[in-house]
Amino acid sequence: MPSMSRRTLLRSLAAGGAALSAPALLTACSTGSGDSDVSNAGKKLAAWPAYKPTTTAPRPDLAPTAAGVQAGYTAYPADLVKSVSRTPGDGSTVKVMSVSFGTPPKPSSANRFWAAVEKALGVRIEYTIVSQADYQKKMATVMAGDADTLPDIINLFSGFVLPREAEFVQRRAEDLTPYLSGEAVADYPNLANIPTHAWKDMGRIGGRIYGIPLERPLPGSTLWINQGVFTDAGMTQGWTADDFAAVARRATGGKRYALGAANGSLFGNAAHSAAHRAPQEWAVTKDGTFLPGWADERFKAAIAFQAGLRKAGSYLPDATSISQIDLTTLFYNGTVGSMQDGFGAYLPKYRESKGKMTPAAALPYSVDGEPGGIVAARRSFGYTVLKKAKKERVELLLRILDYLAAPFGSQEWELVHYGVEGTHFTRGKDGSPQPTELGEVENNTNLPLKYLAEGPQVLFVPGMPEAVRALHAWQQKVVPYAIRNASFGLQSRTRNAQGTTLRALIDDTVTGIVAGRLPLSEWDATVKKWRGRGGDRMAEEFAKDYAANT
Repeated sequence: MPSMSRRTLLRSLAAGGAALSAPALLTACSTGSGDSDVSNAGKKLAAWPAYKPTTTAPRPDLAPTAAGVQAGYTAYPADLVKSVSRTPGDGSTVKVMSVSFGTPPKPSSANRFWAAVEKALGVRIEYTIVSQADYQKKMATVMAGDADTLPDIINLFSGFVLPREAEFVQRRAEDLTPYLSGEAVADYPNLANIPTHAWKDMGRIGGRIYGIPLERPLPGSTLWINQGVFTDAGMTQGWTADDFAAVARRATGGKRYALGAANGSLFGNAAHSAAHRAPQEWAVTKDGTFLPGWADERFKAAIAFQAGLRKAGSYLPDATSISQIDLTTLFYNGTVGSMQDGFGAYLPKYRESKGKMTPAAALPYSVDGEPGGIVAARRSFGYTVLKKAKKERVELLLRILDYLAAPFGSQEWELVHYGVEGTHFTRGKDGSPQPTELGEVENNTNLPLKYLAEGPQVLFVPGMPEAVRALHAWQQKVVPYAIRNASFGLQSRTRNAQGTTLRALIDDTVTGIVAGRLPLSEWDATVKKWRGRGGDRMAEEFAKDYAANT
């Protein structure tokens, strides 16, 4: 099989989202003297932006559902709509900053994709592009710096818990409530097209709206399998945990392992804990009490199950040391038959494996007669905030973000995602954009405009309608069993300050137990330590904020 380029692998990781469970540690930074009250409790809550779905976008071939199944397009729209009536900018320079999963782009002076977007937006863009590996360190510097040096537009990536992030936003970012709350968002139709679930999972800070969310589908961390390998090993719909273990043993042999994992992914713990119906970090009772998923016996059972899979030899031996990029290579070349990744990774998985293997999102196995669950993602893959500025400047920046948030099937979406026809892409047989050689270098992975603002996600794989149908059918089966982290969109001062360190305590123990370095009996002691060091305080703070939001 041909080897994959690092660029292709990075694009795959970007599409999948934050697939790893354990963010690295970051030293807390100061955002000013004293502590801000970022809780929503006791505050007058700003109304969420009034959702006004677009009426001009093409009708999907596969209908979405209110429960969270995405709209599916089996073919690229033939007639693209125009979603923005005028050029947003005024010729000024706009400084932006976002995370990146790609390679550094060519400078704007030699980048035709960059130039085309600048022309369409009517501004000059100075882009600070920060790799995922450097993001935490860079954000620590930005958050501790002078307010005057902030970029105009800043992407806050949800893959990490930045200490005192909410306090930084409250002090340094523009309060967007007057511009976006309630009916005010109607001035920005593409932002009004962002569903309410994305705004809610972004959350308010001190009762106010400070950002614009990057909407994401309901399924989160997903077990992606090589369908042929698992089918040949006896995979069937409606399988049990015992069936899964048996299939994994049969799919392992020689230099191939059924189960792949990467450093930080906890042996795919998210997918397995959800299959065991364990709460995903936090659950909330009917009376508003927050319960930590770590203390649930089903979470402990999932760890024990994974330890059994590892002991049986079904996991890649290097699972605790290789990177997600290297794991992706092993998945494509057949060394591993499965890997945990974000659901959004479906596009590169189908595109890059075409003709070599058939990827598939695995159906969860049942445990003790109970249907298995899937991970419900945070419906906001980070959010974008603006530097404090005069009203006219804020409105200009919002018009720019409104352009970038154009819906699928629009001229603006095509430009921002594929560039200029004839230069960056040509048309495939189904009319869908196919990147040219230049488009493989100049694109929105290397110039990651999609992490500043983006329209609602849809299911679409160019030239592969059967893949779209398979993904849509999978979502219809599993969405009813999605398990949501009850803390999404809520504020906790303890989590803001200590969440990363406390999560590392949990993740290190999970990895140690599954890898066989620690006994399962160590788990209860770790949970007790986690609760005493701040977990119980987080539960109280989340409960207080939850009560204020309901």
